Amino acid sequence: MDILSVEHNGIAFTADPARHEFTVIVKGIEWRMTAAPYIEFSDGRRADFPAPFAVAGVCSGTCDAIKAEYRGFEGSGITAEAVIKMDRGTGDITFYINITGDEPGEINVVSYPGPFCYGAQPGHGYTVLPRMQGTIYPAGEKPVIETGLIYERDGYMPLFGQVRDGTGYAAIFETPYDCRYTVDGDMIVPLWRTSLGKMSYPRVMRYIFRDECDYNVIAKCYRSYLIERGMLVTLKEKIAKNENVAKLLGCPVIHSGIAFHISPDSMFYDKDHPENNDGYTSFYTRAEQLKRLKKLGLKKAYTHFDGWGKHGYDNLHPSPFPPHEESGGAAGMAYLSDTCRELGYIFGIHDQYRDYYYDNPDFSFDDALTYADGGHPFHDVWNGGKHTFLCSMLAPDYVRRNYDEFERLGVRIDASYLDVFSVVELDECFHPDHTCTRRDCAENRRHCLDILTSRGIIPSSEEVLDCILPSQVLCHHAPFYTEVLGGENSPASGIPIPLLSLVYHDCIVIPWIGLPGERGGWSIPVTDSAYLYGILYGYPVYCPIDADDDDVKAVNAACASAGKLALTEMVKHEFVGDGYRRQRTYFSDGTVIEANLDTCEYTITN
Repeated sequence: MDILSVEHNGIAFTADPARHEFTVIVKGIEWRMTAAPYIEFSDGRRADFPAPFAVAGVCSGTCDAIKAEYRGFEGSGITAEAVIKMDRGTGDITFYINITGDEPGEINVVSYPGPFCYGAQPGHGYTVLPRMQGTIYPAGEKPVIETGLIYERDGYMPLFGQVRDGTGYAAIFETPYDCRYTVDGDMIVPLWRTSLGKMSYPRVMRYIFRDECDYNVIAKCYRSYLIERGMLVTLKEKIAKNENVAKLLGCPVIHSGIAFHISPDSMFYDKDHPENNDGYTSFYTRAEQLKRLKKLGLKKAYTHFDGWGKHGYDNLHPSPFPPHEESGGAAGMAYLSDTCRELGYIFGIHDQYRDYYYDNPDFSFDDALTYADGGHPFHDVWNGGKHTFLCSMLAPDYVRRNYDEFERLGVRIDASYLDVFSVVELDECFHPDHTCTRRDCAENRRHCLDILTSRGIIPSSEEVLDCILPSQVLCHHAPFYTEVLGGENSPASGIPIPLLSLVYHDCIVIPWIGLPGERGGWSIPVTDSAYLYGILYGYPVYCPIDADDDDVKAVNAACASAGKLALTEMVKHEFVGDGYRRQRTYFSDGTVIEANLDTCEYTITN
C-alpha cells in the first residue's frame, strides 16, 4: 500500500508519503500538506526528504496507518522512519518521525511533517499562536517570529492552530522539549531540534481537526488532551498538597525591594554617578508601609520582596546569605516576615537558581552549565555583574540548603519566587558529571518548586511555561506579545486572546500590573488597561506599596472577583460586536464578565 485513504469521525484523510502530500477534508473544506519535509544541517546545507526507500501499510485495532522509510540525505548516513496514523475513534492524525544515524552536532533542525497550506482570504480565518497569553493573526497578516521556541515567550504551550471558513485544527507537539516553529508565508512549520547534539528519540505531532472550530475549541482540545494524560494539575490539587496555597486566592500582589548593589562589572553600572549604584530601604520601613496599607483597608495581600541578600537584588546567587545587614540583617528580615503574618499577609521573597555569579562564595566552573565544546554561557547584564548559569541538575541541592538556612536564622518564608524558571528556554548541559537534557531541565526546575511545596511554601516563578506549571502556583505576570516585546508603549502583535487562560485558568494565579486609568505597561498593548484585563480574565492585580485610599479600593474590587473565580475554568472568550474592543469571558460557575477596552467599563454577572 503506497497511499492511505480513510475516513473516521467525519474527517477524510489521504496520505501519500512518496509525494509528501497529505490531505484532510472536514465539512467539505480541504486542508493539504504539499511541502517536502527537510533536514537543515549545522553547516547550513538543507536536504529535502527524498523519495521513500520503502512504504507499507500498518494497521492496528485502533488506527489506520502508513509507514515510510527515507535514506540518502546527500551523503549522510541518516535514516528517517515515518509513521502517519489516523485514530479510528477520534479522527486525530499523528505524524511520527524517528531520525537515526546522525553524528553529534550534524543536524540543526528537522522539519517534519511539512506545514498545512492555509490560503485563507482576509475575513475567512486566523492563525492561533501560543505567544505568551495568546495571539491570533487574522488571515492576510503574517506574524514576525523571534525564535519560535516552545517553552519560551513564543510558546508558553506546545500548541498552535489555524481556522479557515469555520473548520480548523489544533496542532500539539507531543514531544515538546526540543522543538520550535517558524512561519513560511501563512503556514506554520513545526521544527525539531537536537537533544545533546543528536536527534536521539522519535518526535510526534498530533493534529486534531474540528468541523466547527475557533480559538476556544483549539484551547479546549489541548485542555482535554492534558486531562486525559493526567498533565493538568489544578489549584484545588495544589491546595491538597499545600494548604497554604488557599491563602493566596484573591490576594493582591505587593512587589517591592530591600537593597540593591550594582557591580562595576555590570552593564547597569553608572560610572558617572557611582552613588546611584547602591541603596536600600530597611526591612523595618517596609513593615511600616504594610501596616499603613492594612489601615487603608487592604485586608490581605501576597508580598514579594527583592534584594534581601547580602549585596541586594540579583547578586551572589545561589549563595546570597546573610540577609542585608544595613537593612536590618536576619533580625530585620524576621521582623518583616512576622509583621506580614500579623497583618494577615503572605511573606514572599525573590530567589534565583539559574544565574550563577562569579563572586558567589561557592562558585566553581565545574558546576556551571557546559556547552558541547566545554565552554560556558557568559552574561554581565544584571546588577551582580559577571555570571554564567548553574546547571539545573545542581539547583535542587542549593534550594534545600538555602531554605534550611532560613530556618536556622529564624526567618519564616511563606512564599518564594524562583526567578526565570518559567520563562527562559530550557537548558541542556554537556558536562560529563551532570549531563542534562532540556526535559531533565524542566524536571529539575519543577523539583526546585516541589521542594518549596513540601515545606508549605507557596511556589512561584516569572511567567508560565506549561512544562513547569504543574509545580507552580503563581507567576509574576503573563501578559501579551507586543510588537516591541516587553515594550511599555508598544501595540499588540496580532490580536491578544486568553489562550493560556482558556486552558489553565483554574491551575495558576496570574496577577496583572496596573490600576484604573493606566494604559500600557510591560507587554500590555499601549491602548489597553492591565487592570481591566485582570478583571476580564478573573485574576488579581498588583497593589503598590505606596498606594492611596482610591488605589486600595480599586485593588480590593478586582481581587474580590478574582478570589471567587480562582478555582473555576474559563470556559469561553469572545469578541462582542464589531472589532475587538468589547470582550466577554465565561466561567464554569456561571459568571460572565464583559469589558470595553476603550471606555474601561465592565460588568460582572452571575
